[in-house]
Amino acid sequence: MTREFTPPRAAEFSELIKKRLEEVKTAGGTRETVTVEWNEQPLHVEVIDLPLDGLYFNPSTHRIRAQRSHDPVKNEILDKDPYGAESQRYLRFLLQAEPADPNRRDPDFDKLKESLKEFGQNDPGLVTHDGVLVNGNTRAAALLENGTQSMRVGVLPESFTLADINAVELSLQLRDDHRRDYSYINRLLAMEEQAALGRTPEAIAKVFRIKTPRYHQERWILSTIRDMIERSKSGGGVALRLVDFEDDQEKLKELHRAYEKLNAADPDQAEEFKELRMAAITLGFAKTDVRHIEEGFQKRYLERTLPTNLNTASAQEEAVAVPGLGVSVPAASSAVSAARALNDQILRAKAAVLSTDPAVSDNEKQSAQSLFDDAKDAFDKAIDAAGRDARVRKRKQMAPARLADACADIDQCVVDLVQARATRSLDEEAFDEAVLKLRDSLHKLAQQAGRGMPNPGDGVSWLIEAVALEGS
Repeated sequence: MTREFTPPRAAEFSELIKKRLEEVKTAGGTRETVTVEWNEQPLHVEVIDLPLDGLYFNPSTHRIRAQRSHDPVKNEILDKDPYGAESQRYLRFLLQAEPADPNRRDPDFDKLKESLKEFGQNDPGLVTHDGVLVNGNTRAAALLENGTQSMRVGVLPESFTLADINAVELSLQLRDDHRRDYSYINRLLAMEEQAALGRTPEAIAKVFRIKTPRYHQERWILSTIRDMIERSKSGGGVALRLVDFEDDQEKLKELHRAYEKLNAADPDQAEEFKELRMAAITLGFAKTDVRHIEEGFQKRYLERTLPTNLNTASAQEEAVAVPGLGVSVPAASSAVSAARALNDQILRAKAAVLSTDPAVSDNEKQSAQSLFDDAKDAFDKAIDAAGRDARVRKRKQMAPARLADACADIDQCVVDLVQARATRSLDEEAFDEAVLKLRDSLHKLAQQAGRGMPNPGDGVSWLIEAVALEGS
């Protein structure tokens, strides 16, 4: 969480706010208020007009928490001097940018800007007595671009701490009617922040309007992302950023579900599977392609397509010594080690390719791009082969699956028939016609099942004999 700082003109702005609040109270007539949730209780605060050039963007807003890492140098300045001119310009830039790629301007921001220009400000923002925006940061940035001079804001109590402010912002942004959702990573960070405050998983899940298992899934995903970022660091300190995983929500959720299921049966297989799927996600493969990476993918498909500079099949981690006990525990299997080593290479290559740090030379970037392209080509070929095999398996299993469904329907038909007879509601004529259709279908099935099977099994043999007997 960002440390508590006081804006440079906090005292001056606080006096202005007090004067405006007093003017509203003495003016008479209907006073505008805005209701916020604080400590699970409604809090009604007065709304006033304040000059936009005196308001500060909130450096700890959950709206752009993940995106702050887009420029590490500016993020460091933001940490040290959050209300300085350069830091405020950086916040304004991020509020206008696409969550997944801050280098691009967000079309939703432009829509908001046009809406404010045409219809004006419908809902008030929210501000502290120091002039820091708690809610309405994006609207303030849009109003500034439109040349608007002032903004309607509700004023929070002067006694509010940073923790109170963050809690209020979170409750407002998670309402069903908010205009612009938090990006995926920012939601994960907000949950992590709530957990750091000592709140229980059940309480946090309730705030975010999700079930507790979903909350645990989201925490696992953020932990995995942080692990990938840490492992992507090279000697020069270049690393991936939280924002680089912004578009991977569904792929990460599918990874967690499959990992949990596999981990219960075979932890080593689960770890190998996780490493390879994360590598494919880092390489930018689509969700439908990533699904083809299942247990055994590395041995059956990937090892034969990897170039020599990426083939880590021989990797084996040493046993791990337990301090104080004088014993060692087995390291991860060679397959897990190989998958991890490969993933590490891909993570570092992508970090170097995406880096804007001048310390990363052009030669280093070219080398990283070459490795990244080789890995993507190898995964592409392996995924294609796995996909072809999956389609073949699906075709092989389709006929038995349909017959199993038909058997289930017939079993249910027996139950329905008994009930219909008990209540004397059976349409015997319609039932007889349906049985005749069944007979025709079984004739066709027997005819096809008997072809190309020199040694039919018991089931097919019974079907052919039954149909032949019925025909005679």
